[in-house]
Amino acid sequence: MNVLVTGACGQLGREIQIVSRDSADNFFFTDVCEGCDRLDITDLDAVRAYVAAHGIDVIVNCAAWTNVDAAEEPENLELVRKLNARAPENLAMAMAETGGLLVHISTDYVFRTDASDSRVYEKPLKEDDEPGPESVYGLTKLEGERAIQGSGCRYLIVRTAWLYSEFGKNFVKTMLNLTSSKPAISVVNDQKGTPTYALDLAKAILKMVPRFRESGIYHFSNEGECTWYEFATAIAELAGNRNCKVMPCSSEDFPSKVRRPAYSVLDKTRIKSEFPVEVPQWLDSLKVCLKNLNALR
Repeated sequence: MNVLVTGACGQLGREIQIVSRDSADNFFFTDVCEGCDRLDITDLDAVRAYVAAHGIDVIVNCAAWTNVDAAEEPENLELVRKLNARAPENLAMAMAETGGLLVHISTDYVFRTDASDSRVYEKPLKEDDEPGPESVYGLTKLEGERAIQGSGCRYLIVRTAWLYSEFGKNFVKTMLNLTSSKPAISVVNDQKGTPTYALDLAKAILKMVPRFRESGIYHFSNEGECTWYEFATAIAELAGNRNCKVMPCSSEDFPSKVRRPAYSVLDKTRIKSEFPVEVPQWLDSLKVCLKNLNALR
């Protein structure tokens, strides 16, 4: 089986590069970084040509515009929509034409962010809960989901949240830096979700692909839940950064153009019942990530 991974130099793409080393399948990695092929996924003809040239059976789309705040800037809107909506549609069309499978990574931001609506936030979010994005990022990601669903291709849409890894910029690495260099920091304590170690997600995806039966949307994050403050506290404690005082604060203390989801715990019943995926507790996975991060230094 020939598998194309787009956005291969991002957090998830890097983890898939690692996990796929033991695979019997052939993997092709595209991105703008060294060591990857170049492929403009916003160009349908370019996608078609790459798929034909390499006999691609599966595309795992890890590429996206993920800077949530910058997505709100009017001058970025066209590019955000190209990457988050049109590019997935191009990949879906290419797979529809060849009978291939598209695995697309989406986000908890497709849901509403209003914490006052207890009907939405009284329990973990399920795949068929009503979406209602309130940010450009969330809206364009939902547009991408719907374009894939309407393309006629075989697909697996996997929504995730709070992604981190040893690679790139993420909350874990930021907190490691801040808690090792600052006497005190404040972290919001009124947004609850579940951290997702990209390595766990990469392993899950590679287990899902060969067992595909029918198209659908699935949720994946680690188990359990916490606030950003609780997450930051755990990072500092595990890293031994005890000279920094981590203090809880409100989202109102950090004004932003984007309202972050107040509750984005994802229900993983569907993915666990249909695929043999492992879903570790978030704290256990954080320990593994920190160990792997230390090994890279």
